[in-house]
Amino acid sequence: MFVGRKKELELLENSFSSGRSAFIPIYGRRRVGKSELILKFMEDKPGLYFLGKTTSSTLQMREFLKEAAKAFDEPLLGSLSADSWSDIFSAITGQLKKQEKFVLVIDEFQWVASASPELPSVIQEYWDRDWKNSGRVVLILCGSFIGFMEREVLGRKSPSFGRRTAQIFLRPFPHTEAKDFHPDWSLENQAMAYFICGGVPLYLLFFEPENSVEQNIVEKMLDEFGPMFGEPDFLLREELRSVENFYAVLTAIAAGFANNKAIAVQTGIPERSLPYYIQQLNGLGYVGRRTPLSEKKTNVRQTKYTIDDPLLRFWFRFVFPNLGHIRLLGPERVFRERIRPQLESYFGLCFERLCREALPLIYRGENIGAAYEVGEYWDKDVQIDVVGLREDHWTDLCECKWGPVRSYKNVVEELEAKTRKFPNMRGATIGRRVFLKTGKPEPDRIEGRGVAWHDLRDVYGIE
Repeated sequence: MFVGRKKELELLENSFSSGRSAFIPIYGRRRVGKSELILKFMEDKPGLYFLGKTTSSTLQMREFLKEAAKAFDEPLLGSLSADSWSDIFSAITGQLKKQEKFVLVIDEFQWVASASPELPSVIQEYWDRDWKNSGRVVLILCGSFIGFMEREVLGRKSPSFGRRTAQIFLRPFPHTEAKDFHPDWSLENQAMAYFICGGVPLYLLFFEPENSVEQNIVEKMLDEFGPMFGEPDFLLREELRSVENFYAVLTAIAAGFANNKAIAVQTGIPERSLPYYIQQLNGLGYVGRRTPLSEKKTNVRQTKYTIDDPLLRFWFRFVFPNLGHIRLLGPERVFRERIRPQLESYFGLCFERLCREALPLIYRGENIGAAYEVGEYWDKDVQIDVVGLREDHWTDLCECKWGPVRSYKNVVEELEAKTRKFPNMRGATIGRRVFLKTGKPEPDRIEGRGVAWHDLRDVYGIE
């Protein structure tokens, strides 16, 4: 099942159909669908797809030659005695001259380059000397270590800097597209699946549409034979060494310990050593850094860390701390007794993230053309779930309520109290918005006047 990615496929198709060669780095976190996108694009085209592994350069080169022999239908390539990537590219350049257009892909490029540090320079040499001007090559370097790709392929010090003709940073699907994996579910269930799986296609496909979200959590995430039970462990061990301290950091952040001092106290890792672990996790796209959004200058002490990957956030919040209980009590009982009581509160925090993601969609629907930033605000006196800081001298302050609302009046009063504590230093007009799961008040209700009310239909852009 291949869903979406129309713009990315269009870019790749246009590159292939043009009369020029193309050099396109594709990168993004693991499981986001990079390889599936490439293979979909290559379905009806001549090409060589090579998947890098954590092995020696000699084995990588031998395997590459075997794939080249199949791709060019030249068995002799598989037995070629090549001691360097330069020898290999020299051999396949001769084959490329026989092609009208050819797709050359090195996937998981970081592992190949790690085994052969000279590889980026060799690629740059052949691109400049032969492939670029031939008009016959679509070269794709694909990687899942975001920091590596930005530094070693796209960065100024990289041999390939300035040579790419396009690039694709493949992100997880936004919530508006992730819902298409479960088209028959209610918006509430689609949102809950997104809170856990994010927009990662593989994880969304694991959630079976004939089961409830709760059943999927039990069967796919809590059962030791479920496909998502060991996924975070695989992701981290695949990319990192000595994962114990990374586990400690992620567990602390998932439990709400969000700054360096709190994480250090919780994990026992010296505070001076924490930047290493945070930077590694950030480079993989798993952990993000947040600061309060306002015109006020940010105090570095207000910085907090968050787990940006929804699966890791859920797993380190609920699964990892309960591994012993799962083995002792079983997944159903652990879910019933130890997870379900906390789930609504957890989903409430996820809903705030979803509303921050949705505010730009709402702005587009309201034809707001001004530039803006979206974030959240906090200080010692107030926490505001969503802030939209616009350059048309307007600031939106938003309250998010996932659970049932018993009094619209109380919600408005709560938002008004927070508005008074927000540092509106530029004297902007303050807009007030409330996001609810369901149940917007009628337009003529007094409690709703002066406030823009949104529910999940608005969040998903459904008329």
